[in-house]
Amino acid sequence: MLADGNVVTYARFFAMLTATVTESNKTPFDFVVVDEAQDLGIPHLRFLAALAGSRPNGLFFAGDLGQRIFQQPFSWLALGVDVRGRSKTLRVNYRTSHQIRVHADRLLGPEVSDVDGNKEDRRGTVSVFNGPPPRVAVCGTPLEETKTVGQWISEVTGEGVLPHEIGVFVRSDPELERARAAVAASGIEFTILDQSVETTSGKISVGTMHLAKGLEFRAVAVMACDDEIIPSQDRIESVGDDAELEEVYNTERHLLYVACTRARDHLLVTGVEPASEFLNDFVTA
Repeated sequence: MLADGNVVTYARFFAMLTATVTESNKTPFDFVVVDEAQDLGIPHLRFLAALAGSRPNGLFFAGDLGQRIFQQPFSWLALGVDVRGRSKTLRVNYRTSHQIRVHADRLLGPEVSDVDGNKEDRRGTVSVFNGPPPRVAVCGTPLEETKTVGQWISEVTGEGVLPHEIGVFVRSDPELERARAAVAASGIEFTILDQSVETTSGKISVGTMHLAKGLEFRAVAVMACDDEIIPSQDRIESVGDDAELEEVYNTERHLLYVACTRARDHLLVTGVEPASEFLNDFVTA
């Protein structure tokens, strides 16, 4: 069907590029710098390996294993990209307050590793500024959660935070209505983020946690952190073995971590009883 429609998938597109570069035996670049490297898939890495060829230091990667939410783990070494013993962990956080970063890091633990044995030690990281501690509210009903988030939005705007400096995120599309209701309760206009991920001046941004990736706000509310929503019960029920189950839990933790670390100064995390088990780790040292 793809051939009949004269279209290709993104994976096939990169496979074709890889073959072209390999056959030409030359590349248009001397060096390649790759950001958000944790989100690379197998076809992407094969293409980058072909671009680098055999040149030493032809590739430079920057990334965060704790923010891997789009790709299943795989071996870079098996594809000819060996970064073992050649990595460095950056220790200074310029974007997130000390208080928010400390709590968010509890979702991941002190160390994150990949399938090739590369490890990121998250201990010893420092933030360059302080802020109020993040708030966690486990509500009895969705209506109570709506009121809690609406009141919090009113509080932070009263402190000078502008509407477009506020983000409200939920696990997936079915929970978006809860976010809409909460922002509507504050009386402030909002926009629903789509794949273009464009914020709008004068409006609060509302979206799913996956769309939060790469964004930054002075204040963030992460809503609907209920049991069976995060980690996703649908994903848990789809696994075939313990290894897959562990990977589901890891990526769901990463997803909540990404959402929480979009906040610079103010963070509110809410859910309805029974709340997500992840919230225990978030609040407990």
